[in-house]
Amino acid sequence: MLNENNPLLNPYNTPHDTAPFGKISIKDFEEAMLEGIRRDNEEIDLVVNNPEEPTFDNTIIRKDSDKERSHYYGLLDRATTIFFNLMSAETTDEIDALAEKMQPILTKHSNDVRLNKRLFERIRHVHDLYADGNGKGDLRPLSPEEKTLLDKSYDGFVRSGALLNDKDKEKLRTLSEEASMLSLKFSQNLLKENKAYSLHITDETLLDGLPQTAIDAAVQTAKEQGKDGWVFTLDMPSYSPFMTYSTQRDLRRQMYMARNQVCIHDNDENNLAICKRMVNLRREIAQLLGYDTYADYVLKHRMATNVANVYNLLDSLIEAYKPTAEQERKELREFAGMELEPWDVAFYSHKLQLERYNLDSEMLRPYFKLENVIKGVFSLATRLYGITFKENKEIPVYHPDVKAYEVFDKDGSFLAVFYADFHPRKGKQGGAWMTEYQGQWIDSDGENVRPHVSVVMNLTKPTAEKPALLTLGEVETFLHEFGHSLHGMFANTRFESLSGTNVWWDFVELPSQFMENFSVEREFLQTFAFHYETGEPIPDELIERIMKARNYNCATACLRQVSFGLLDMAYYTKKEEFSEDIIPFEKKAWEKAILGKQREDTCMTVQFSHIMAGGYAAGYYSYKWAEVLDADAFAVFRKEGIFNADTAQRFRDCILSKGGTEHPMTLYKRFKGAEPTIDALLERNGIKTAAS
Repeated sequence: MLNENNPLLNPYNTPHDTAPFGKISIKDFEEAMLEGIRRDNEEIDLVVNNPEEPTFDNTIIRKDSDKERSHYYGLLDRATTIFFNLMSAETTDEIDALAEKMQPILTKHSNDVRLNKRLFERIRHVHDLYADGNGKGDLRPLSPEEKTLLDKSYDGFVRSGALLNDKDKEKLRTLSEEASMLSLKFSQNLLKENKAYSLHITDETLLDGLPQTAIDAAVQTAKEQGKDGWVFTLDMPSYSPFMTYSTQRDLRRQMYMARNQVCIHDNDENNLAICKRMVNLRREIAQLLGYDTYADYVLKHRMATNVANVYNLLDSLIEAYKPTAEQERKELREFAGMELEPWDVAFYSHKLQLERYNLDSEMLRPYFKLENVIKGVFSLATRLYGITFKENKEIPVYHPDVKAYEVFDKDGSFLAVFYADFHPRKGKQGGAWMTEYQGQWIDSDGENVRPHVSVVMNLTKPTAEKPALLTLGEVETFLHEFGHSLHGMFANTRFESLSGTNVWWDFVELPSQFMENFSVEREFLQTFAFHYETGEPIPDELIERIMKARNYNCATACLRQVSFGLLDMAYYTKKEEFSEDIIPFEKKAWEKAILGKQREDTCMTVQFSHIMAGGYAAGYYSYKWAEVLDADAFAVFRKEGIFNADTAQRFRDCILSKGGTEHPMTLYKRFKGAEPTIDALLERNGIKTAAS
């Protein structure tokens, strides 16, 4: 018997039907997920047992339409969304244990749906009816969005094994269930290893070179751990300043090695075997489905379309940027007067930047008080799109750090709920990401159900002495994730599975990376960058230094991203069983994009969540692909005015609101009037003249 008091099984009775955080227990999640599976199966039975001929309206919409849902259907989606979002942002041992228990059950259910013969036959029947695009007989024509949904539904089943024989279906089921569990274990291991390490300093002389903001944060972390002195962790707001400013080379080495040896120790959190097995599992799955490699499987639904085009992009970037990157490294080595180890690079790069441009991140922190940055980012959205934000403390949140806002469109109508989670903590994964607690769709009565989007970051925390003061890099991170959130908030499609960020993965980074462009624009900085103590605006000459230093080491940074793309493709273009040792394979795979001598006792793969536990396997190149797009798109804004409301409205109408309803190149060309070129990126980075 169901618990009638389970908040997940009842109307939430919260503002905008937001998730009832604080009322949900771990047992509630388990019960809701199991009941959600039962209801899903009940809905599927209604579809497959329908005696009428399969049509779009009684099969495809109904199938997608736990999104045109009552509170009864869609329970599984709601419960798992909340649960797995919390697992990333606010996990506990109990959540981890339940995830391990439920993951195989959930994967089995997903396989049961995708491998349901009767359901697939109905979907295939409808797909065949519209094979010519118009529909046979007296069938009603489908809108472009409906046709996209039909194709996506059919192809989703095919790519999940619907056309396989029974023996291969069972093999696919086994492989996918194992992959699901290994992905979960990878993430759990990484979080445990990252949170297990800390550098505890009790000798004040060892703090030499560190800025006061880093020292204050280390004092606070020590107090939180019940220790005296100073504690530095592998969370980026702690790790990055230490590596940049500490004069203690031995301690920099210790921190670097701690971060770059996570999950390769001889303990239960070692990810080496998991990574090797994940690569082979994905290859086996792809080959079972008729593809030579996992990359071939993935790229069928990417703008790049095939492996050759990905390598063409990566190789062209190496050709364009490597000469400049090598010159950057040579100049840095000469400046340091020694051969550089990895733990020296950030330290001496900062010193050289300071000498050349009289600029470092600590000079800028006082002007980037978090509360002012929030206002600045929100005001930017208001200026571009006319939308406004209002904090609503009645909306439940899952941690006191989280702020919840109502977002209103330029006509005053409700647009979205926006959650912002800014700071690192014990149960939170590293990095930054955007997610949703509810997508957007239009229900059968015509109501436009608005999204609940969230950005989760690990930005500098406030201390007892100072508010949260960000680096310029952290401002860029905020803008990046906020760009993703705009993609979600502006969603305006009929079907949730096509709305917002449900687009091809080498297109999804365009809105986010596009927003990063504003971080160094004078007109934007002048709207919010005020000194947290004096209220004085950021000086013009400091902005000038920011703009001059924009491309400092940009070629080195480009090659770093390219190296990750090369590593990703090296794993997922394997046609035969992957049996090599991970660490030497990694060093060889990205060698042509690496500057300097590689260390044989560190490993990136075991902490590369994007390609092992995230959605970027055979797709990490997407960041550079989208960078071409974002530079090209921002060039349009720069030509027409970076705050031009008409240009912004066109960007919203053509791209941000359309989700995955049409091919991304169709959407982009509708915005710009032409396909993108790499020229704008090369010009932005100051490479084009040097390359030519």
